Amino acid sequence: MKYLVVGPSWVGDMVMAQALFMSLKQQDLQAEIDVLAPGWSLPIIARMPEVNTGIAAPWKSGELALKAQWRLARTLKGYDKAIVLPRSFKSSLIPFFAGIPERVGFSGEGRSILLTDARRRHPTRDGSTITDKTVWRYMGLGASKADYETYRFDVPQPSLTINKTNLNDVMGKLGLDPERPAIAICPGAEFGPAKQWPLENHRALAEKLVQQGFQVWVMGGPKDVEPGEQIANGQEGVFNLCGKTRLEDTVDLFSHCRKVVSHDSGLMHVAAASGADVVAIYGSTSPDFTPPLTDKATIVRHPVECSPCFERTCRFGHYNCLTGISVQRVLEACQ
Repeated sequence: MKYLVVGPSWVGDMVMAQALFMSLKQQDLQAEIDVLAPGWSLPIIARMPEVNTGIAAPWKSGELALKAQWRLARTLKGYDKAIVLPRSFKSSLIPFFAGIPERVGFSGEGRSILLTDARRRHPTRDGSTITDKTVWRYMGLGASKADYETYRFDVPQPSLTINKTNLNDVMGKLGLDPERPAIAICPGAEFGPAKQWPLENHRALAEKLVQQGFQVWVMGGPKDVEPGEQIANGQEGVFNLCGKTRLEDTVDLFSHCRKVVSHDSGLMHVAAASGADVVAIYGSTSPDFTPPLTDKATIVRHPVECSPCFERTCRFGHYNCLTGISVQRVLEACQ
């Protein structure tokens, strides 16, 4: 069976999608899997041994790019089945244009006509109880209709390939000590501030970790440069690496860390798949919905009546689910 999987547009979701690729290989060792996804994700897809080829999607956020999709679709031949993970209309177009005989995805946005197997989404919550997991959704689209309806899957843990040569090169370029134990802090979360532990807490945590003999790597993308500087500024042994590493470099650096402290973010999932011990801080979201897919994770939460609300910002303005988590508590989770 030759699959074309249309991948998601978020870092964490792409990592969780590896569980689907692993499941397809478990079902059929001869399965060939290509992944169509945003160009930024190709380096991380290349670290997934189950995937033959990553193909850059021709669209950008908010663009339909019909001509570009049509041109790419005409080059995609020989696929038996397409699995469309995103729920947008445009993500279903290339498998349709390419004439792939089986096209599985979720219904919605009027796209059922583009799919041969349009499946209804299960509800995320029943009151305050989580009834769904993102990774179950992905694995469900790779299962039969009957198995999809049971909707409970044994999830294989994503595992990204580590490049030790690249790790050593990156550490050398960044001036990092390979002999001193490292802990990474990831202060960002694209979703919004309702996921983000206060920066002053991150800074205090970094200070205490340095006192215990660790070097601290503050890691994130270009948007995290300023928050990273607020954490690292003036602290010896704390390095602001935000915006200085490629995604594949981050994979390798995480593999070297004793712990990775992160919010419920894409980098949390990257760290888990890199084999790192993860300290995962949850605020407005829930580990029942998007857990780090590893046995080496410590979940840190402060239960309040209104959490999880899954809101980007706190509707009450207090962010108690995050401010109630002490620096000492996270420090203890790092031991």
